[in-house]
Amino acid sequence: MQKLINGVALLSGLVSLAVLGGGVYLYVQKDTLIEQSRERVTAAITEAITEALPGMVDAAIPGVPEMTGGAIPTGGMTGLPIKMP
Repeated sequence: MQKLINGVALLSGLVSLAVLGGGVYLYVQKDTLIEQSRERVTAAITEAITEALPGMVDAAIPGVPEMTGGAIPTGGMTGLPIKMP
């Protein structure tokens, strides 16, 4: 029974050391990890916008008509309510 308890205690110590080591690693590397994440997110956003932009521009710009009608008569008026001589 003593060997089982010693084994559990040893495993508990190893797990504690692993958690402590992981925490120290993350603390030391946090600036690098944050910068890498920021670059990845920026690249993904830039790519998504670049792919979506041509479709958005094409949808927003109307096509050029192939044939147009005559000029609209103004009746002697300009766009302002002032009579032309």
